[in-house]
Amino acid sequence: MYLLSANQTSGAPSVARSRTLLPTMSVPIPFPDPARDEAMRSWRSRDRLRAGVPTAAAALAVAAGTAALGVPAGLIWAAVAPRPLLVMTSPGAAALVNTETSAFIAADLVFCLVCLAGGVVSGALGYLFAVRRYGPLAMAGLLAGSVAAAFVARWVGEQSGFAALQHLLATRPLGARFYDSLTLRATSALACWPLAAAVVAGGLELLVNPGRHRRRTSATPATRRPGEPAS
Repeated sequence: MYLLSANQTSGAPSVARSRTLLPTMSVPIPFPDPARDEAMRSWRSRDRLRAGVPTAAAALAVAAGTAALGVPAGLIWAAVAPRPLLVMTSPGAAALVNTETSAFIAADLVFCLVCLAGGVVSGALGYLFAVRRYGPLAMAGLLAGSVAAAFVARWVGEQSGFAALQHLLATRPLGARFYDSLTLRATSALACWPLAAAVVAGGLELLVNPGRHRRRTSATPATRRPGEPAS
């Protein structure tokens, strides 16, 4: 005994429903518009350029301002640093009174202290007015200006008494004593200014915004090598 369906009993052929035509076939597929994509890219590039102009201006401003601090720093070095004593030995020539003088070492030490103080001041001001808002590019400007400020301070300090020394050599008689002009012997002291500025600005960034760098580190996805199991 078999039970036949209505189609089988009536002799009508059975119709199978197609499973290949999905309902989404009736949804129109959007095609990319090249003109619209090009316009979006141009707008984004313009926005990036507009956002980069204030950052570049801030970096240049902090570099120029920091380099300008080298002028008063050089004048302070020239006013405070000790100078070796000279004696006229012949017309236009002089020699050291004490060949074992420590004035050269003391002058280099004073230059280091002046540069460290200038680095602390420029690092704090640069962070407050530029680095805190504009980020790494302003920090690069601060460091570049710090290097320039150290060289400016050296040049100003050495040139401040050079003309007076040449005048004394040309006019003083034999046996006259006077002080020499400044000369930086330890060129490594030039690194004190940018080092102090970097430490101060970086330390202030870590103290004021400690969580920002942690969020950036945690937001960076960990990379896995092929075949390495996930942790």
